[in-house]
Amino acid sequence: MSLEDFSNRLSKSARHWRKWARRRGIECFRVYDRDIPEFAFAVDLYGARAHLQVYERGEVDAVQAAARLDRVHGAVAQALELPVEAVVAKVRARRHAGEQHEKTGRAGSEFVVREGGHRFLVNLEAYLDTGLFLDHRNTRAMVAAEAAGKQFLNLFCYTGSFTVYAAKGGAAGSVSVDLSNTYLDWARRNFELNGLDAAHHTLERADVLRWLDDAAADRREFDLVVLDPPAFSTSKAMTGVLDVQRDHPDLLARCRRLLRPGGVLYFSTNLRTFRFDEASAAGLSGEEISARTVPEDFRNRRTHRCWRFVRAA
Repeated sequence: MSLEDFSNRLSKSARHWRKWARRRGIECFRVYDRDIPEFAFAVDLYGARAHLQVYERGEVDAVQAAARLDRVHGAVAQALELPVEAVVAKVRARRHAGEQHEKTGRAGSEFVVREGGHRFLVNLEAYLDTGLFLDHRNTRAMVAAEAAGKQFLNLFCYTGSFTVYAAKGGAAGSVSVDLSNTYLDWARRNFELNGLDAAHHTLERADVLRWLDDAAADRREFDLVVLDPPAFSTSKAMTGVLDVQRDHPDLLARCRRLLRPGGVLYFSTNLRTFRFDEASAAGLSGEEISARTVPEDFRNRRTHRCWRFVRAA
């Protein structure tokens, strides 16, 4: 397959997904998802801008890789009928245990996008991720659909998009927990952008594992919980390294203690090699719902895995 083949495929795909998104009132969506094996990229549209992610394959010659990325960058802009400066290109290297997604070194610029009648701040340049995980669009809508009158808990809340959906879905109150001041400030601005009342929707900076223990000791209870941890995480403010494969039984057990009888827990992970420990769902009933949570525009159905659990009465 040639670069021209890739460009033609992207152009045709973008026409289809733009029509699909307009019918659904979506501004951010995936138009290319590694559809051609020789072009292992993902291309997402954020309004009038595009996010090109190149997935690194083992050892590559840096000079050749840079030259290829430059050619692909131009082809993407042309296929999407966008200025080259409106397409942000990034290389996603394979990570190992304990490695973090760091800043890119670019400041970037924030802008507002709309999804599901809500507004979110995104930045395509400053970090490897943009501030809004598009693969959880369906999951956010599911949370909103059952949030009315509930006390909602968002763990590893990132920029707070799940909380915005829950609050606009009628949640009586919420707590969003993350260790990053950067993400919590981003979440606060998303809350303000969507008119959330800070008195009922609070942000708490903490190591989530410690926070769960403290919340259980304080007998705090919730009706609806989202647990979407990073695959690996470490920080000076944390004790040890979080490994979702190793630690998910402990995380689920700690969340269960905070769930009211009949309360609902959504658990998800982006770790491709993840193996779920069935014994970790003790006291919970539920099932994997990934077939429903991965959106239609994500042709790679392994982009995440998600479960919905209910605490037994």
